[in-house]
Amino acid sequence: MAYLTRSFRHRNYQLFFGGQLISLTGTWMQQIAQSWLVYRLTRSSELLGLVSFAGQIPVFLFAAIGGAAADRGHRHRIIVWTQTLSMALAFVLAALTITGRVRVWHLFVLSAALGLVNAFDIPARQAFMVEMVGREDLMNAIALNSSMVNGARVVGPAVAGAVVAAVGEGWCFLLNAISYVAVIAGLLLMRVPRADRVRSNRSAIADIVEGFTYVGRTAPVRAVLLLLGIVSLTAMPYSVLLPVFADEILHGGAKTLGLLTGASGVGALIGALSLAARRGVKGLGRWIAVSTFAFGATLLAAAVMPQLWAEVAVMLPVGAASTAFIATSNALLQLGSSAEMRGRVMALFSVVFLGSTPIGGTLIGWIAEVAGPRAALGVGSIATLAVGAAALIGVRRVRRSRQAEEVARSRAVAAASALAGEEPAPILTGRTGRS
Repeated sequence: MAYLTRSFRHRNYQLFFGGQLISLTGTWMQQIAQSWLVYRLTRSSELLGLVSFAGQIPVFLFAAIGGAAADRGHRHRIIVWTQTLSMALAFVLAALTITGRVRVWHLFVLSAALGLVNAFDIPARQAFMVEMVGREDLMNAIALNSSMVNGARVVGPAVAGAVVAAVGEGWCFLLNAISYVAVIAGLLLMRVPRADRVRSNRSAIADIVEGFTYVGRTAPVRAVLLLLGIVSLTAMPYSVLLPVFADEILHGGAKTLGLLTGASGVGALIGALSLAARRGVKGLGRWIAVSTFAFGATLLAAAVMPQLWAEVAVMLPVGAASTAFIATSNALLQLGSSAEMRGRVMALFSVVFLGSTPIGGTLIGWIAEVAGPRAALGVGSIATLAVGAAALIGVRRVRRSRQAEEVARSRAVAAASALAGEEPAPILTGRTGRS
């Protein structure tokens, strides 16, 4: 247990974790309530996808600027400002909804504004993780952070479903706004040393170009980002369809939506804790490939489940596989990038992950309008299965190549020993573990 929670020995991470746990519960409440509000006002799965697009496309457009700012500026200060702005936007949405003045265009505008804030928040927050715990505990902190996100994902939707059913969506938005007080207080209580940032006379554009160049010449980072982009485009938008499944397929309401999202959150929590318990990074390549394939397979099962209990049950492995994939991608990118480039690499993580998802959400919403929600989910799951299979084949080839290199190296050592009249070293078989 001590190994699982070793990041908590750092005071700043304790403050970060406690504040984020409360705030993220509110964030999940707002996400569920907003999805239900859009669907209640429009009865359109296509508009659900478009609102999701409006909230996430700013990350795609502006996260590179946010990453450059995170590498040049004070990351802690940036996070304080972004969390404060997020709180203000939540208060505005709550006021509009509770007073009955909210319109669909309000949701588009406020979602886009929050997306712009996130374009600066996400790179700074991800890169700030190593400043809180150090490189030694970074992987554990990432996994615990995923556990926190998904723990809130269990509680938030369940509370949101009950609150929406009892008093309406606006009160979920208000509770979310209040929850930001916890994370802002935690940030202000941190003892953060003055960061020694390298002052650059170059323009922000030059810094952004340098980030793209770094990713382009760093093969492991490039490969993870490519796989992340494909999965984000084809599989991650499944949450856009959950309100439609809750209403049209399962004939339920906000509580049914809360059950589906909550079950996915329980599975996601299990996946994140499994990653937190890992020792070292060996085998993460295989882990990311297996989780991709499992994500596609379980989503395909979700597309055909006939009853509520079966749909809730299959959402558990959907959540576990998706979170294992995301957390592993995050860990590989942070551990594989240099300190001075980490903000820009994580900005590209945001661009690829959150930028591909709104495009996929719009596409999956359109397919659902034309062919139905089951067909839309099926298309995304089959595409994910295909890239997961390709990733497994790629990992196996890399593993065999490494094994062949080890065998050849061992034989060369044995031959050299024989020529020198020494006892030859045993020849390795190449069965040395997973890549």
